Amino acid sequence: MIVTNVKIKKVDGDKLDRLKAYVDITLDESLVIHGLKLMQGEQGLFVAMPSRKMRNEEYKDIVHPICPDLRNYITKVVEEKYNSIEEETTVEIA
Repeated sequence: MIVTNVKIKKVDGDKLDRLKAYVDITLDESLVIHGLKLMQGEQGLFVAMPSRKMRNEEYKDIVHPICPDLRNYITKVVEEKYNSIEEETTVEIA
């Protein structure tokens, strides 16, 4: 499974804000996942999967990789594209 398209909308905000961008990705030119968030964590950037607030006030991921390798790959691709753009854009990956 490969990421074939990334759409990033950078978030303008205070340097203390953790949210850096909203992200949509396409996998294998067949499946689009909307609503990922690129976040700044204590150990660097990471991708937060789309989630929904449950009745018990906890958040539960709607979509998430089962394999840690896929999560790491998605984070790497999104981070690389985030660092290479200036403003909202769609980036094709060959």
